[in-house]
Amino acid sequence: MRSKIVKDIMTPLSEYETISAEATLFEAAWALKQAQQAYEQREKRHRMLLITDRRGEVVGKLSQLDVLRVLEPKKKHIEESKSLSRFGFSPNYLKPMLDLCGFWEKPLIDLCRESGRLQVKRLIHGPAKVDCIDENATLPEAIHQMAGEHHQSLLVTGKDRIVGVLRQTDLFMEVAETLSECEMSEFIES
Repeated sequence: MRSKIVKDIMTPLSEYETISAEATLFEAAWALKQAQQAYEQREKRHRMLLITDRRGEVVGKLSQLDVLRVLEPKKKHIEESKSLSRFGFSPNYLKPMLDLCGFWEKPLIDLCRESGRLQVKRLIHGPAKVDCIDENATLPEAIHQMAGEHHQSLLVTGKDRIVGVLRQTDLFMEVAETLSECEMSEFIES
């Protein structure tokens, strides 16, 4: 029996809503809100949007967290605080310093006014290598990449283009099913 690979459990692009890279952050947030509502009503399985270029090719993905990160004026400081923890600086130690710098002084309405007209293409950079996985990769490779990089999903590539999405949920379900099979085979053997 052949071991499953990424393309066996990935979700095809056709199941995702898309948004143009030319769209504004306002339009993206609205589309994500609609995707969330469809997800809650079980009409859709996804809350993320795929970003397309003028040719209709997928060039990235956009989640609710991505929108929130745009509004955070010094998002790099928060991300850096995670990396500083390995040097003994805890988030509790860094928070007072960040607060003193006034990163969170602006009201939400002002942050939204400043960011709402930004185009999605200015917010994304082509997917990095760690954001993608080859469709022929093994599931242990996918687990390593997803867990190691703390991804909720990975863009699946094949023949130098994005062909699907590997969701954390789908990978977990495959792991749970395999664990169940292992348990059953041990039960039968004993």
